[in-house]
This record gives sequence, structure tokens and C-alpha cells, in this order.
Amino acid sequence: MSDRPQSISLLGATGSIGSSALSVIARHKGRYSLNALTAHSNDQAMLALCIEHQPELAVMADADAAVRLEQRLREAGSAVRVAAGADGLADAARGADIVISGIVGSAGLQPTLAAVRAGRRVLLANKEPLVMAGELLMAEAERCGAVLLPVDSEHNAIFQSLPPGYQCGRRPEGVAGIVLTASGGPFRDWPLDQLASVTPDQAVQHPNWDMGRKISVDSATMMNKGLEVIEAAMLFCMPEVEIEVILHPQSTVHSLVRYADGSLLAQLGEPDMRTPIACALSWPERIDAGVRQLDLIACARLDFRAVEAQRYPCLELAREALRSGGAMPAVLNAANEIAVQRFLDGEIGFCDIARVVEVCMEHSVSEGCDGSIEALVALDARVREDARQVLKSGAVTVGTSGSTG
Repeated sequence: MSDRPQSISLLGATGSIGSSALSVIARHKGRYSLNALTAHSNDQAMLALCIEHQPELAVMADADAAVRLEQRLREAGSAVRVAAGADGLADAARGADIVISGIVGSAGLQPTLAAVRAGRRVLLANKEPLVMAGELLMAEAERCGAVLLPVDSEHNAIFQSLPPGYQCGRRPEGVAGIVLTASGGPFRDWPLDQLASVTPDQAVQHPNWDMGRKISVDSATMMNKGLEVIEAAMLFCMPEVEIEVILHPQSTVHSLVRYADGSLLAQLGEPDMRTPIACALSWPERIDAGVRQLDLIACARLDFRAVEAQRYPCLELAREALRSGGAMPAVLNAANEIAVQRFLDGEIGFCDIARVVEVCMEHSVSEGCDGSIEALVALDARVREDARQVLKSGAVTVGTSGSTG
């Protein structure tokens, strides 16, 4: 390691990933320094983070929030610079040695691509950039010399279980397949006929992980696992048929790798995002993450079971999008973001999320998308409008829980 602290830009600082990352960084102040923190519009939370961690730059995607933040920082006597909008996000992404990409949803795509094109070490904590533009991101990383490291607990576990010296974007030697573990979310044991009555408040109560509302709903539908299948295909150059998903309620085994000789290697640990963040930050070294060691006696047992297709239709929709190829994963992602937000707003039922995505995929507007960033952004906007029209037209029959929550 260089004598100079490595600078870090944290994209999505006010979310759960941001909180975990800042906790790890704070334990190693001589090793890392904060170049930038970014957020969407929560200027109050960003103010507190700036005062505590003193980054060089704070970026708000929302221009009005940036104005409020700058005024409050000056009143507090802080010298932290403030920027706004897409240009500010891109500057933050290009301006550090290490970029932690933790912006939820499609909004994370362009700043992540900016970091890749700047040749940075990019810690991918959000699924959407790889889902929307995996082929583009991987090609640009190869061209620009960027290092991509997964922070998702499952993909980080796979990365740790692959041969030493492995680099993302290449088919690993001697590997027969990978196994993604899934908690199954809060409704894994509910009777199927009760899923239509699920409320937003129930859906965001993840049994093992502390996550944001959108990601928690994706866990409940297992769309998150479907997005992870697509992400794994891009990161590890694995075909869909070689990516297995199994339920593991304890979330202790974070994922596994099958080798050609019959070996099965796994990474185990407490369900704490500080572990994969610390792993990716310090790779190929190891640093203290502040996470307690796993007590194998206390954990006592590890359970695994097959995924019920009827309970989790979103998982199969994601596999279908991966098999279809092209821009279909971007269609899946955009439709899901609209459907999940409508569910969280109490406008549609839990089971309607999969129906909205399925109809949008059937109405696919991905034809003619050339895979460029401009075409993908335009496609994302079209699919979102298509999803809104699907809901407005009644093509999806809204479930009985649409007004609950």
C-alpha cells in the first residue's frame, strides 16, 4: 500500500450501504480519505455526514437540495465544497482512487460508468448498472483499465471463493457453476393465497438484513435474486444455466462456487455488509471491518431448500430477460422500479409487481437499442412510461392490497 491514503468517493452516502462503508472507512483513517459523498435529495442527512466525516466534496443530485446543503454548511463553518446534478456526480465518480457505487436504481448507471471510464477501482454495491448495461460496463472496464469488485454479499462471496488472482470479466478456470443463496424474504413460509394481502410495511421487514425500502421489496419478491443472476452472468462470464439459486434462511453462507473436480467452496459470515465492503476496499489484503466473528456453535445448523417458482415469479422473469439478451434486462429493471414504487405508494398489490414486469416485457420496446449509454437511458425512460401506461390502461388487474400499507 502507498504511504498516501487512498481517496474514496462514496456514491449514495445516505443509504444503508453508505452507512456501512463509512463505518469501515472510519476505522482506517490513515489508510483512506474521503474525496466525495453524494446523495439524491436528503440534505439534512448529508449535512450530518459532512460535519462528521469532512469530505472534500458533497454532491446532491437534486439542485434545490444542494442549495440548502451549501447554506447550512456555511452556517456551520464547514469548508466542504458542494456540487449538484449529473455533472457533480460524474466529477465525484472520476475524482478518487476508489469509487463505491451505492446509488439505488438506474440513477447509479451514469456515475458508475464515469468511474469506470476514469480507470478507477469501482466497488459495485448496486445491481442496476450491470443489469442495465453489463456488456458496456465490462467492455469499458477492460478498455480503460478499471478494476471492478463486487460488494453485493453474494457476488463478493463468489469472488472470495474463486482462484487467487481472479479478475472480474473473465470466465474463471476450473469452475463448473455458481450457487447464489437467498434468504427468501419475509414471506418464504406464508401460504401462497395470502401473498395478495401483503402490505408495504410488511414487505420492508427483511428477516436478516437492514436494507432500504426498495431493495427490501425486491428481496421479498426475489427480484433482487433475479437481478443478481444477471449481475453474476456479467461479472463472472457464466451462462444462465450454470447459475443456481437456493434458499438459505440463515443468510450465513453468502454464496458458493462449484469446481470441476467436485469441490464446493463457500464464504460464510455474519449478515453484515461491512464484511464485503472491507474485502473490496482492501483487496487483495484484509482489514478489520468491525464485524464479529461467526460463532459456528451458536449458529448450530445451516438449512437449504429449493426455490418455489410459484412463490417467486420475478426470479423466472429475470432469468427470461437474461436468456433473451440484448436490452431485455434493462426493460425488466425499469418496469420493476416503477412497479415497486407504486406498491410502496399503496397503489398496487404485492402480486401485481410481477404482473407489471411481465406485461412490460411482453410489450418490449427494446428493439433498436444499440447498447450505447444514450440508447439505454432512452430505453429506460420509454419502459417507465410503458409501465405507467400498463397500469393506467388496466392491462394489469390491480390486487386487493393496492390500497393497504
